[in-house]
Amino acid sequence: MRRRSFIAALPAAAAAAHAVSARAAAGGAEAALAAGTVATSQPAPAAGPVPTAADYERALSLRDRWIGLTENVAWPAIWAGPIGTGQGARFHYRKTVPGGFQFVSVDAGTLEKKPAFDHDRLAVEWSKAGGPAATGLTLPFERVHFGDDGQTLRFEWDEAEWSCRLADYTCKREAEEGGRRPRGFGVVRDLAQPGDNGPKRSPDGRWEALIQNQNLALRELTTGTVTVLSTDGSEGDFYDGETIAWSPDSRKLALYRVRPGYRREVHKVESSPKDQIEPKLHTQLYPKPGDAVDQEQPVLFHVPAAGAPGRQLAVDAALFPNPYLMTDFEWRADSATVVFEYTRRGHQMVRVIEIDAATGAPRAVVTETAGTFVNNERRFRHDVNKGGAEIIWLSERDGWSHLYLIDGRTGKVKTQITKGDWVVRHVAKVDDDKRQIYFAASGMRPDEDPYFQHYYRVDFDGRNLVALTTADAYHDVSLSDDLAYYVDLHSRVDMAPVMELRRTADRSLVAEVERGDISRLLAAGFRPPEVFKAKGRDGKTDIWGVIVRPLGFDPGRRYPVIENIYAGPHDSFVPKTFWPFGFHAGGDKVIGMQALAEMGFVVAQIDGMGTMNRSKAFHDICWKNLKDSGFPDRINWWRAAASQYPQLDIGRVGIYGGSAGGQSSLAALLFHPDFYKAAFCYAGCHDNRMDKISWNEQWMGWPVDASYAQSSNVDNAWRLKGQVALVVGELDDNVDPSSTMQVVNALIKADKTFDLLVVPGEGHSAGRSTGPIRYALRKQYGFFLKHLAAAEAPDWNASTAGAPAG
Repeated sequence: MRRRSFIAALPAAAAAAHAVSARAAAGGAEAALAAGTVATSQPAPAAGPVPTAADYERALSLRDRWIGLTENVAWPAIWAGPIGTGQGARFHYRKTVPGGFQFVSVDAGTLEKKPAFDHDRLAVEWSKAGGPAATGLTLPFERVHFGDDGQTLRFEWDEAEWSCRLADYTCKREAEEGGRRPRGFGVVRDLAQPGDNGPKRSPDGRWEALIQNQNLALRELTTGTVTVLSTDGSEGDFYDGETIAWSPDSRKLALYRVRPGYRREVHKVESSPKDQIEPKLHTQLYPKPGDAVDQEQPVLFHVPAAGAPGRQLAVDAALFPNPYLMTDFEWRADSATVVFEYTRRGHQMVRVIEIDAATGAPRAVVTETAGTFVNNERRFRHDVNKGGAEIIWLSERDGWSHLYLIDGRTGKVKTQITKGDWVVRHVAKVDDDKRQIYFAASGMRPDEDPYFQHYYRVDFDGRNLVALTTADAYHDVSLSDDLAYYVDLHSRVDMAPVMELRRTADRSLVAEVERGDISRLLAAGFRPPEVFKAKGRDGKTDIWGVIVRPLGFDPGRRYPVIENIYAGPHDSFVPKTFWPFGFHAGGDKVIGMQALAEMGFVVAQIDGMGTMNRSKAFHDICWKNLKDSGFPDRINWWRAAASQYPQLDIGRVGIYGGSAGGQSSLAALLFHPDFYKAAFCYAGCHDNRMDKISWNEQWMGWPVDASYAQSSNVDNAWRLKGQVALVVGELDDNVDPSSTMQVVNALIKADKTFDLLVVPGEGHSAGRSTGPIRYALRKQYGFFLKHLAAAEAPDWNASTAGAPAG
């Protein structure tokens, strides 16, 4: 008699026992014991049923079957401001409705709700303009913005900006902003592409600034007379017209003179293009760690006046040597000074530089240094009243991310505005008139998950700290332009979003705008992940993660476990909000982990040390040490989870991830083979010398040194124990595909066995989100079943399906 499939529904009592609240589970074993999910003794190993083709199909189709089972699950609000005569401030947002999604507009004064636009008409007209086929309920973008007149809709899709005119719903794909010349990861200009050489008109309308023969020139509009202001520009040291910035008084200009960096190119072969039989060659500007970057030198000019010729002011570069990145110029309102931010190569110094427009003399207004790295992923500066007397600055100088009020004349700290063992995540608004700051922070509430984001208001002097949010959840707050209202959207992985409109003055509730209804999703079998925490490598720091069990979880069985890893230092990654689906089943979302769990595994995601949103010391673990990936913390976490839940068999541990997660998943086998046994690696940046310059120099430093080799999966491939599968898209434009192929080469030389899947026509998704997603995920499921559960995949080649269309 055939055994019942392991993904069949549990009996009611067992299902109730499994539905332990994620909130209760985070607190310890007591609640879980009460619910009957923890056996008091080690259960005898029980083999699970061998998955069938139907089981694969149920797992792969989970997202499609469940994504339409919620209503009124809202996304964060966006304020549109006053629209039309007699209408008050409005905000809009996306939410789930039967059959898909809709955008809703709300009048904050009257609380009137209405569709934000004609969804069906937009879907038709957008498709005509080149957008994907969609209906009014399946528009794929999550955010829209209205123009100032309320009659133009803007949104992003497929890495492009789109606009639709609501008068007739004419849609178009917008050209690249300002026609700016592309830059390789922001630091090397693509000189093969035309740049914007002007003209740039002065605020008073008298002059146009433009580049002629690599030099700066002025054209007087009334006479057409052209005056050349520089004569020393050349192709190897040119004046960049894209950086021209006029002073408000139209008497001065600032721009960068540029010595080009190294033009490194990555070449990729598209083996199977759709429009021809022969392959195509693709070339990408792709600077890598250690490459020479564009060297930008600020230059000031005075325009001709009262018969005096224009003049050029040299700017001493002693305060900004070896620049990695220089920001656009910002003129002060009085035109007396111009400001830019400078990042020194190596990311250990950032400065705010102010140049005296009369003399060209620079000075450092703020200097931020670090022994490891200054985190450029989290930068904030605000010039109070657009002047230079005071600056609000975000810094980790005391070991935590906090706000400081800087004296703009002396560079000294006037006040540390926020302080404590918690993290300022970002600044939402600054009210210069009232000298107040609205900001998001996490970790301030000791009894909560330290990653939950809350919003606060504080005075410039650090006094009168007020919490705008209080619910035990992760909050996204949107403030109205006049700061009269705010919309608070909060949720947890086990709690559907609640959207509230509140008055800023006293935080009073105006109305509950939306409350997500997930009853049908729960009825279909969805169970939220369990939040679990355990001590990290130091025995003191809490490490947080989530556990996803199969829907048919059997407390009497032991399950292989799999970790979904992404340990990139640029953020934290364990889900904290409700929406479990993401854009696709292959992403790092709850539903992707649930689908994998349905194949007979317990799946978890963990934020170890080296990731963001905790202390500076917690984050610094990653510096020159990306191979660490928080593994000592992760392994401790797994052991604690298995101690509490003996159904978790940590003798059979798999791991998977993409991009930086692909690097980490292979590193697990290379550096921790006694714990991790099998890894499935998508589009890994396996050697940080082979990957993009920006991300890697931020965390691994400059110059390129031995630490790069120590973290390299290529140089350490000989260490491989366990089983690995490598997946790469041949057209990856984020991580050089050769990074994976060099691992393959090293494994062959070391006489190691491995699986390799090269996906034709795919980019960085490597088949996780587009095109052959089912194929890649099916390979992943089969790989883990084979190496962790000794179960073979069905014979997919036995199918007699007809030839594919096209």
